[in-house]
Amino acid sequence: MSDNRSVDTSSYPSGRINSAGRKLATSAALVMLGAGTATGVHYALEGGPNANPVAITQPVSQPNYSTVNASLALPAESSSVAEVVQAVGPAVVRINASRTVSSQPSNLPPGVPDSFRRFFGDDALPGGAQGGPQERTESGVGSGFIVSEDGRVLTNAHVVEGADTVQVTLKDGRSFEGKVLGADPVTDVAVIDIEANDLPTVKVNEAELQPGETAIAIGNPLGLDNTVTVGIISATGRTSGQVGIADRRVDFIQTDAAINPGNSGGPLLNARGEVVGMNTAIISGAQGLGFAIPAEALQRISSQLVADGKVDHPFIGIQMVNLSPELRKSVNADPNRGFTVESDDGVLVAEVLPGSPAAKAGLRSGDVVRQVNGAAIKTGQDVQNAVESNGLSRDLRLRIERSGASETISLRPEPLPAQG
Repeated sequence: MSDNRSVDTSSYPSGRINSAGRKLATSAALVMLGAGTATGVHYALEGGPNANPVAITQPVSQPNYSTVNASLALPAESSSVAEVVQAVGPAVVRINASRTVSSQPSNLPPGVPDSFRRFFGDDALPGGAQGGPQERTESGVGSGFIVSEDGRVLTNAHVVEGADTVQVTLKDGRSFEGKVLGADPVTDVAVIDIEANDLPTVKVNEAELQPGETAIAIGNPLGLDNTVTVGIISATGRTSGQVGIADRRVDFIQTDAAINPGNSGGPLLNARGEVVGMNTAIISGAQGLGFAIPAEALQRISSQLVADGKVDHPFIGIQMVNLSPELRKSVNADPNRGFTVESDDGVLVAEVLPGSPAAKAGLRSGDVVRQVNGAAIKTGQDVQNAVESNGLSRDLRLRIERSGASETISLRPEPLPAQG
């Protein structure tokens, strides 16, 4: 398959796409890092389930500190990076999330593979069974930033995923127990609340970014607190499919400011010290390729999380693939597909989830989407964006091509099912 083909699966529940559908997708050889459920990237999180567990056995002591003025004086754009960091740094926090996990103890003698257990069982091995599952505490480190003087903190959802306790530590040494007000795994945004007042805060700037603008990242990579890296905005509008996280519903900022494990949830700043994004992911093995969630999405999602504790994303239940002449020939050459395609471009419906809004409305595998709500469609990402902006309160109109004929199908999106 050529490199320009892609699959957008974000309107399809994670884990529900069959193997035939997966063969239509292109993907990079990328791997996961830290906590989270998506494939295709390293999340910029230090620790997590794949890291060596670190047990938290006692509360962190409260050191002496001096209060920082809540009104941070941001320098002019022409000022140095050092001045920006000095002004904004106190509002960037370290987040330690710990979770309890269970594991089955191994009773095998040294040198005997664990795979032998499923053939012989514990009782057949020397020593017999050694009891039930064991629990251990794992911890991960991420970053975050304070957006309100009374203790509202933004970070990535994967930083706090499954956490039993969340500890937020300020640059001045103060440490607070955090309460997760809500986390949205679909956009990877979470909101934490800490019991404090008169805290230093950052300003969030939703203005459109231009490639080439200065980008400053502050966070706690690899456990090195308050680390600053500088680069530029390399690109904007990188789709989840391009980044390799097809189940995310957000377009990413690309930056060459160094982002490493532990930077997850930290701010990406402009030259004025305003937050333009939240650092979230890196591509394995690449250099100068970091990705951040744009400020507009942060504001929109965090507001919903504070108000409702969750975000309901519209869902129609289709798997899509961008058409090309090569793909059309490949599909039509496969007698097991059950349909043929006459178009060389557009968005092919590869699969429809049974019981979904799309299935109820009569959408079928092999349909080609041409328009959504009157707007022309070129890619699966266009469809996903249209579904997201349509919301749940009104019908979605799809102009499709089926067996050479055009027709319009209307359907009402439903909330995206919980992903397990």
